[in-house]
Amino acid sequence: MSFQLNRINPNQTQVLYQDGRFETLTNEELDDLMLQMGISEKYDEMDSTITD
Repeated sequence: MSFQLNRINPNQTQVLYQDGRFETLTNEELDDLMLQMGISEKYDEMDSTITD
């Protein structure tokens, strides 16, 4: 699954999925998503594209 991260403020990130869905997550929720996806690195960049 591919998605793009877009930091919208210091504690919230929009996750834009390749299929058009999106959700806004807090830092804690984003950490949980990364763990579920098996991504252990912390992404602090403003815009990141993740492909699984």
